[in-house]
Amino acid sequence: MDKENTTTPARATTDIGTEHASRYLQQLCKHFAHKRPVSFDETSGQITLMSGECRLQADDTKLAITVETPDASQLEQLQDVVIRHLERFAFREELKVEWRQG
Repeated sequence: MDKENTTTPARATTDIGTEHASRYLQQLCKHFAHKRPVSFDETSGQITLMSGECRLQADDTKLAITVETPDASQLEQLQDVVIRHLERFAFREELKVEWRQG
């Protein structure tokens, strides 16, 4: 009898303090929109990546990011992809990223 290949969904969130949250949200979404399904406005965005979903919320003081994947083994990679791209747009400031699981 074969065991089914089951995966465990996983989620992580971070709040990144920045006065440029809306700009970064829009840049990130526009960047991924060339190859991935994306929807966004000035304060919220959603990016569908191959390994999961990324949701973004911007206000005057922070950029909130939630990544979610159906396969927990992909969570760290998903976090890395999103932050590496974000850091390219935010090269003028040092972003503090502390992920919370769950």
